[in-house]
Amino acid sequence: MSGKKLEHGKIRFRAMEPEDVNLLYEWENDAEIWEISNTMEPFSKYILNKYIKDSQRDIYEAKEMRMIIETNEGEPVGAIDLFDFDPFHFRAGVGILIHDEKDRKLGYATDALQLLCSYAADYLRLHQLYANIGEDNEASIQLFTGNGFELCGSKKDWRRTANGWKAELMFQKIL
Repeated sequence: MSGKKLEHGKIRFRAMEPEDVNLLYEWENDAEIWEISNTMEPFSKYILNKYIKDSQRDIYEAKEMRMIIETNEGEPVGAIDLFDFDPFHFRAGVGILIHDEKDRKLGYATDALQLLCSYAADYLRLHQLYANIGEDNEASIQLFTGNGFELCGSKKDWRRTANGWKAELMFQKIL
């Protein structure tokens, strides 16, 4: 982590802003990623505006936090979430999205995950992070295992898809 800024390598984190509503509207309503994000219906701009407004609450109150991932040039490329935040057990789940295909495989997700791990350990004093990943999501499995997350379990027939049932794998990293 560079100085006191939330930046690392090719990316930096920033809080969501009201101006991000159109961006979130595009990302959240992309049916191509609904299976990964467990989304079942479109989001309205009204709901997304409310979500952005509510995102200003402290992680200890909201039990979640989403930050926009942007390049060092200020171009938003994705989002990263801490969810299911548990301040008693010092753990949280991680979700990450690099939305556009053209922005994938450029190191943004790796830099973002590394930065999030540092932030979680250094600022939130978390003991561990975990991620739930579909068994066929090779890119995410490679991202998380390449950054020190270990497979710790498999939930069989956990996700119902148009093509049948899929297992969900659980990875964790002790910080």
